[in-house]
Amino acid sequence: MPSSMAEYLRADMECEGLLECFHGLKELDREVFQSLVDAEERLTVDEIAERVERERSTAYRSVQRLLQAGLVQKEQVNYEQGGYYHVYRPVSAEEVTEDMQRMLNDWYAKMGQLIQEFRDKYDDELEPATAD
Repeated sequence: MPSSMAEYLRADMECEGLLECFHGLKELDREVFQSLVDAEERLTVDEIAERVERERSTAYRSVQRLLQAGLVQKEQVNYEQGGYYHVYRPVSAEEVTEDMQRMLNDWYAKMGQLIQEFRDKYDDELEPATAD
């Protein structure tokens, strides 16, 4: 993963890389997210683990990261005889893109503020020397 803004701008990035860039997700998280997107129905953690060929606990941790990032939703399904289980589905592309746009706007505003603070702090100190 690039470590500076200049590296990000030079890097070849695919749209899926936005999940890593915006949310700090891992490759497995992208695989789990894609599995949920590709599924025609909501999936349990066991079904997700099978699709990404990982242990249940590993898939569960990935699903938790996706939940925290707001990329998936958890729903409870109740058994008639009592008890329940959870299924997961991706949120809409509209929700994901609106969230990323909001984060980008916040980041842009914060960077603008920091650049202005830099200018205010160093403007006088970094004046070009005049030739005598």
